Amino acid sequence: MKLVFCGTPQFAVPTLDALAAAGHDIQLVVTQPDRPSGRGGQLSSPAVKQAAAKLGLAIVQPQTLKKNPEFQEQLKRLGPDAIIVVAYGRIIPPWMLNLPNLGNINVHASLLPKFRGAAPVQWAIARGETFTGITIMRLDEGLDTGPILLQRRIPITADDTAPSLAPRLAELGAQLMLEALPQIAGKTLKGVPQDDSQATLAPLLTKEDGLINFAWSADEIHNRLRGFQPWPGAYTRFRGRQLQLISARPATASSDASFASGNFLRRGNQLFFTCAGSTLLEVLELQPAGKQRMTAKQFLSGYRPVNGEALG
Repeated sequence: MKLVFCGTPQFAVPTLDALAAAGHDIQLVVTQPDRPSGRGGQLSSPAVKQAAAKLGLAIVQPQTLKKNPEFQEQLKRLGPDAIIVVAYGRIIPPWMLNLPNLGNINVHASLLPKFRGAAPVQWAIARGETFTGITIMRLDEGLDTGPILLQRRIPITADDTAPSLAPRLAELGAQLMLEALPQIAGKTLKGVPQDDSQATLAPLLTKEDGLINFAWSADEIHNRLRGFQPWPGAYTRFRGRQLQLISARPATASSDASFASGNFLRRGNQLFFTCAGSTLLEVLELQPAGKQRMTAKQFLSGYRPVNGEALG
């Protein structure tokens, strides 16, 4: 098949590599512009651009898609059978949706209609889901609302974080795309409309999403810590300054425990956050503002928090 591929981060690379290895004619790779990165602000190329260069593929990095006559004319000249979209990071405009005969085919990292939006991997973990998956869908003008072509699910383990789960989903997405394309070309794969009443959203993460709310249980806070890696993580305030939680685990409280949430609790060399419902979150590693990360034991020795000292 003649294809145009749109993608930007590492998550999209396995699908690009798989399509090339399968012998598809990838006429053009569309990715976002290079961005400043790191303290020096040097320009950094997207992972998809680097992968496409290794494959010797033509690359374009348009600043915009919606009003870009030059780019529009370029795609019209190519006349692709389909446009493959994997974590490109921008809304595909109507002219581009309508260009190829087989449409714009998307790899989405959730079991749609659950977790529509920019951060489905992170929010699935943060919301305590025990499984997620990949949806191959045909894009329409809505936000992840197009018909479902293929789906497959995988478990989310208790130890999974967003960085550990995303590569597994990326590989699954590549496999499903290879499975779907021949059926799409042969018109044997019919799209199934999504049930909008079952939709949930997975919006782009903000710094505020990492702020711990002690009205949540220890499990809920732990899930958000796992899901929001590497950023924004989970943080609170301690003695007027930010305190970043690096690693933690829910702990078992005594059956008769009753305490206010949002405080420190110390048991020997163990440190806990008290959470809603008389649940405890054992703190294993944390990072005070302006300091290196440290173990709970180091924190106890250096800061000497007292039982009942408030957080937040």
